[in-house]
Amino acid sequence: MKDVIIIGGGLAGLVSAILLSRAGLQVTLVEKKEYPHHKVCGEYISNEVLPFLRSHDLFPEALAPARIHTFMLSSVSGKSSIMPLDLGAFGISRYALDHFFYQKALESGAEVLTNTAVRDTEFQGERFQLLLSNNQLLSSRLVIGAYGKRSRLDKQLQRKFTMQRSPYIGVKYHLKTDFPEDMIALHNFRGGYCGISRVEDGRYNMCYLGSREDLRRYGSIEAMEQAVLCENPHLKRIFTESEFLFEKPEVINEISFAPKQPVEQHILMAGDTAGLITPLCGNGMAMAIHSAKILSELIIQHYSPAGFQRRRLEQAYAQAWQQMFARRLWVGRKVQQLFGSAHLSEFGVGLMRNSKLLTQQIMKRTHGEVF
Repeated sequence: MKDVIIIGGGLAGLVSAILLSRAGLQVTLVEKKEYPHHKVCGEYISNEVLPFLRSHDLFPEALAPARIHTFMLSSVSGKSSIMPLDLGAFGISRYALDHFFYQKALESGAEVLTNTAVRDTEFQGERFQLLLSNNQLLSSRLVIGAYGKRSRLDKQLQRKFTMQRSPYIGVKYHLKTDFPEDMIALHNFRGGYCGISRVEDGRYNMCYLGSREDLRRYGSIEAMEQAVLCENPHLKRIFTESEFLFEKPEVINEISFAPKQPVEQHILMAGDTAGLITPLCGNGMAMAIHSAKILSELIIQHYSPAGFQRRRLEQAYAQAWQQMFARRLWVGRKVQQLFGSAHLSEFGVGLMRNSKLLTQQIMKRTHGEVF
């Protein structure tokens, strides 16, 4: 019998494992892949997380993350505008950061099962029983769902967002290219947008949100990129002049930005599993870390192996999550409507050029306060 089982070893899962293990709880984390591995992700973290990471010895200074201070936006036609980022950010790959947190989780005393998936979950008699892909059975009093944007478990739990097809795909590359080291750029193309920024080791992360329909129409990722993304001259230059470092891109299908619930059938959801902010806001990694902090602190406050009020913990977390993130997610969904079309992307670039204050206010509403 464990105190907590965490399904998924991304940022939210690993940070939760670290904090809860350091507090003395018995924690098992189940991750379907081996560390280190790549993930489809913008790999940009708002500096709002810095005090928390540094106070818990979780900032990866030795990995030399990139320092990012400016933002560039381009329209489908290539018109662009640049502005400073008030708070700033740092860039680091999930390949490096997840592995760093994984090592910290082990040092903190968490048990981490890699190359292992959760096949089924059952809650009965105030305890969970999980069936793993190796046919092992695990029991715990609490379960945290931190398995990312979309999983077979979501369908098992009959979560509402799984009832609708999503039109989006996510594609990610690492590359060597000629690009400012302290800048993140967001380039529009028909039906989507692409972010590029520096990570560690002189690499750049390029990740875009595209259309599943365009992929079907053109038949391959490469053909779609040539026909659609390269209409934007900034993206055409990147595709023609850069050294691509992956044998093939990382791809994820059916990315859904529909609202989710932070508690489902007594499973406490964290990170993207609780709610996915649109990539253009550049704040998903910070939100994952922050949600892990909030959830872990509430578990430490409310939980005891001898007995605890589950409903009180669930209600406290759902309320705290909604207060911290719901508005940000809503603003992100609204702002996304300005992206991926020729006319609206021109409007967005014009807005940024002519109304810096309004643009800063929009950015502020998709980011959190320093914690």
